[in-house]
Amino acid sequence: MTPEEIMVAVMVIGVCGSLMLGFPVAFTLAGASMTFGLIGYFFDVFSLSFFGVLPNRIFGVMTNEVLIAVPLFVFMGVMLERSKVAEELLDTMGALFGTMRGGLGISVCVVGALLAASTGIVGATVVTMGLLSLPTMLRRGYDPKLATGVIAASGTLGQIIPPSIVLVVLGDQISNAHQEAQRALGNWSPDPVSVGDLFAGALLPGLALVGLYALYTGVICWLKPAAGPAIPREELMDGDDGSLFARVMHAMVAPAVLIIAVLGSILAGIATPTEAAAVGAIGATLLGGHRLGPDNPKPIYTAGISLIVLLFLVGNFDLRVARDVITSVEWMAIGAAGIACAGIAWGLLVAFLRVYGDGTLREVNQQTIRISAMVFGIVIGAQLFSLVFRGFGGDEIVHEILSGLPGGTVGAVFVVMLVMFILGFFLDFIEITFVVVPIVAPILLMMDLNPVWLGIMIAINLQTSFLTPPFGFALFYLRGVAPKEVTTGMIYRGIIPFVAIQISMLIILSVFPELATWLPSVIFGT
Repeated sequence: MTPEEIMVAVMVIGVCGSLMLGFPVAFTLAGASMTFGLIGYFFDVFSLSFFGVLPNRIFGVMTNEVLIAVPLFVFMGVMLERSKVAEELLDTMGALFGTMRGGLGISVCVVGALLAASTGIVGATVVTMGLLSLPTMLRRGYDPKLATGVIAASGTLGQIIPPSIVLVVLGDQISNAHQEAQRALGNWSPDPVSVGDLFAGALLPGLALVGLYALYTGVICWLKPAAGPAIPREELMDGDDGSLFARVMHAMVAPAVLIIAVLGSILAGIATPTEAAAVGAIGATLLGGHRLGPDNPKPIYTAGISLIVLLFLVGNFDLRVARDVITSVEWMAIGAAGIACAGIAWGLLVAFLRVYGDGTLREVNQQTIRISAMVFGIVIGAQLFSLVFRGFGGDEIVHEILSGLPGGTVGAVFVVMLVMFILGFFLDFIEITFVVVPIVAPILLMMDLNPVWLGIMIAINLQTSFLTPPFGFALFYLRGVAPKEVTTGMIYRGIIPFVAIQISMLIILSVFPELATWLPSVIFGT
């Protein structure tokens, strides 16, 4: 081995070892990179000029509009978590499906999908559903293995169902890797790959996973009725079917409208992911204000309707006023947009006063700042690690390894997925996205792989590692809130069928890549 190869290997091992010992990720990445860079300079195998590139890298992160979506989506998710949306959804879906065998498990799958599309925060979703639904399922006689398995699996849907923080940061890195790969191949004007492409690409695989979870739950409870017994109708219904319909509409309409507004505005091309994240933050605040003041819903309803009207106007009219020629219809649309903005401002003011007076706004802001600071601290540390890694020629070493693997492109993809799967036991998706993806993705994309397909494969792979015993993060989240009678062994055994479903989804996606590429091609023409 050359001195550069030795330094790369020791640096990677040192970083992984430090992380496993519990050192903070951002400081570990930055500290190890600087230390090994200076050691490499001392042995004349590293140039300190690579450190001079870091300010430009950080400035590039600061001016990256896509990454602004991260704190906005975090704010949206935390606000919805504090607004008791999950609690009402679980109660309502339990009443709707509970009379079926395995109905409570199916309701957890449905709620998990809705929360994934609303919040996108895996830990919060798993903990919330573990606290609310696991005691109920156990009390109703559900097999603890099935109950914990379906809760943990449904809670990780926030990794893949858009709008997802994972897809935001992964989409940004895949876009950069795609451009780098195309430049290396001599194409200096490649077709762009956006976060919206990954959102569209993840939609069908994500919904397919929800369907497979629900199908497995229903089949198991049909074959083994004792695993998920039906609940007598009279124990669930408070009144007639009409009151149940009203409960379902009350619980579903607001989150559904918010999801459609955020995701629909991106897929329709009305808004960028960052702009849609701002819409989501506004909608979550309005929903939080409505939960705290249901007796006076008029300002919130006005703001919600105004927000939908504004999205419609933006998508169908040119609302710019700094133009020489503006038609009378456009002036009417501009006036309507002004009225809609006033309605949104009124509702937001009322909502902010309510969530501020309740103390919710303070908690949400603190949590948002904490998570966002962690993300961007890791981003800066990962940028420094990437520079030192490339300074030692690590990207060339990885390229040689992947290119020399048996099986060509298939072998390279398999090894990268396996490595990411294992790293997912120890590292969060943020670290893997900003450290590993920039190194391996350009090499894989130079092998003529579709960037959207690769991004979705990575996202599902990371979701799978979140579930896999003995180190899956979702299992630790659930273990922390599960009753004492639910053992760790029960959780591990319960999650194995869902891990098999995840792996099956990866195989299906590798055989039928159109599941990830068809919808983006239809919507965006990519």
